[in-house]
Amino acid sequence: MKQTDAASTLATPLRFVKGVGPHRASQLERKGLRTIEDALLFVPLRHEDRTRLTPFRSLVPGQAATCSGVIVGVSPPPPGRSRVPFTVMLRDSSGYATASWFGWRYLARVLKRGQQLVLHGRVGRYKGAIVLQQPDYEVVENGEDERLHTGRLVPVYSLTEGLPQRALRSLMWRLVESHAADVEEVLPDSLRARRGLVGRAQAIRDAHFPETDATLAAASRRLAFDEGLLLQLGLAILRSRVARARGLALNPRGDLVARLRARLPWKLTGAQERVWEEIRRDMAAPHPMHRLLQGDVGSGKTIVAAQGVLTAIEAGYQAAVMAPTEILAEQHFMTFRQLLDPLGVRLTLLTSSLKPRERAARRAVLAAGEIECVVGTHALVQEGVDFRRLGLVVVDEQHRFGVEQRARLRGKGEHPDLLVMTATPIPRTLALTIYGDLDVSVLDELPPGRRPVVTVARSEGKRRAIYKFLREQVAGGRQIYVVYPLVEESEALDLKAATDMARHLADDVFPDLVVGLLHGRLGFEEKDAIMRRFKAGEIHVLVSTTVIEVGIDVPNASVMLIEHAERFGLSQLHQLRGRVGRGEWKSYCILLTSGHLTEEAQRRVDAMTSTNDGFRIAEVDLELRGPGEFFGTRQSGLPEFRAVDLLRDTSLLEEARREASAIIARDRELSDPAHRALRAELLARWRGKLALATAG
Repeated sequence: MKQTDAASTLATPLRFVKGVGPHRASQLERKGLRTIEDALLFVPLRHEDRTRLTPFRSLVPGQAATCSGVIVGVSPPPPGRSRVPFTVMLRDSSGYATASWFGWRYLARVLKRGQQLVLHGRVGRYKGAIVLQQPDYEVVENGEDERLHTGRLVPVYSLTEGLPQRALRSLMWRLVESHAADVEEVLPDSLRARRGLVGRAQAIRDAHFPETDATLAAASRRLAFDEGLLLQLGLAILRSRVARARGLALNPRGDLVARLRARLPWKLTGAQERVWEEIRRDMAAPHPMHRLLQGDVGSGKTIVAAQGVLTAIEAGYQAAVMAPTEILAEQHFMTFRQLLDPLGVRLTLLTSSLKPRERAARRAVLAAGEIECVVGTHALVQEGVDFRRLGLVVVDEQHRFGVEQRARLRGKGEHPDLLVMTATPIPRTLALTIYGDLDVSVLDELPPGRRPVVTVARSEGKRRAIYKFLREQVAGGRQIYVVYPLVEESEALDLKAATDMARHLADDVFPDLVVGLLHGRLGFEEKDAIMRRFKAGEIHVLVSTTVIEVGIDVPNASVMLIEHAERFGLSQLHQLRGRVGRGEWKSYCILLTSGHLTEEAQRRVDAMTSTNDGFRIAEVDLELRGPGEFFGTRQSGLPEFRAVDLLRDTSLLEEARREASAIIARDRELSDPAHRALRAELLARWRGKLALATAG
């Protein structure tokens, strides 16, 4: 078949494929599968080795297993008893086993006695009996082509409601058999040979229906390499364009920075000095700076960024600091105001909750150039926000911002410098993968006097003992944070719980102490006043929803008590812990949990109590949440990963990065005929993202 014919076949919408139809097509579309090519690139979550099904008699608690049996009994939970699982009793030739599911009420409509199931899940023990807990399952239909579903390495796909595993597998088998050969090779032969990669069509066939573990591994490696290379090529093109762009050479004498440093009550660390030198050099160069500043909680990123802001201002330009939420923007504003106000720098805060008249007034002085530094949320990238001379953009907590948003903010000036900050430590290879268009600086040293925080997990039964400990800390002159979770879905309830707790602590537990309450619904001035009182030592115990995650520095606070710790994400817990341990006293973080913890919540708590190392915390967080959520690649404007596993494939991604750099160094816009297929694939993968489609 000619290449053009093959390409148009691959672009065929799935609803026109025999046996699909409009209803199934809409289910597939929910998984992002619109065309035959989308389906071919939709690699399975995993493969189950069904050449060797485990007999029930050989199941071992604590291990995962794949087995098969006939349902001999069904036991749904009684009405209204959500804590009782739905269970089925199964029999195979070796004996009996039970499978149980919590919360899957619809199973009563699906599973019936006499059906044969294939099950895959973790084996446990309950009241002496062997149980498969929350297993994946498939109903084996009579008359099906069983060669597809058993007796081989069987693909298991990510599903959506109403789309059964077997139906999807059968469709994939037909598509792979009919169309895998139509997939065009995109890599130059020399590159494939050098990296020992199988052909693309073969890789797609073996990624779905491999003959052996070895063919599956080779296919996975090839498809992951393709994804890594296409990502790195896109980032390398962006990077080379930025390097060629004329930027601003911001190289003043440094008087403002010298005055700021003279006022600081401490010396910068060696790491801060090294990173500031990298940033200063970038800002002085005639090309736009594109730098990622990575540092653990409390490593002193803000003071480094403040020096960048002052450098831009002294050179006659404006600076913009962007944070992902209003609360963080307000905190950055407080911090920057403390640092820059005494130097005569004019600052303002711009968020969407300002009254329209006030917002319009602040926009006007910003556009006129009367404001030198603006702190705000993504409101800064909206229409109607103009700068007179934007020289530096600082973006905080980058993984919550899209690549496209930072591109839009940069577009507000004539190629301003860009400094991106994150307190989520990311292994270097991954940082280069996700932020491949940025240079990376790392603050790998905590300021002197920062001591590791003692972290313990306690259950509700220990509350009285905890209060006794808090009282002892206050008697010793220290201050306490008590933090409550605030989740959007239950914000009103959570806020009431925090308010009630503040009242209870003030009236019943510590009537002789001053208890404060801080939450997001207070106005900016009220929050500022409460934090000033806490910092001045006038408030002993500060009850707060998570508005204190970042940027608050109270050296005298020595205890962080986190209520319902199981409801917080891991990076959030680590950020909160970073609020204490800033003074010379021994500090504590107490994770107070309630009820029975899920396996994931237990892993978060275990990670917190076992280490203070932000890199280790980030690794566990990445394992738990998966890369899409962790890095925000879904929102970030980067292509999604289907075949790449960011934890497993770090060395492969490094290879892809080196190849991409070499290709772009020789052929900046991929116009060489040898790169024609690669260029077409790149534009398709980055479709509509970052103006890459203007390449060439």
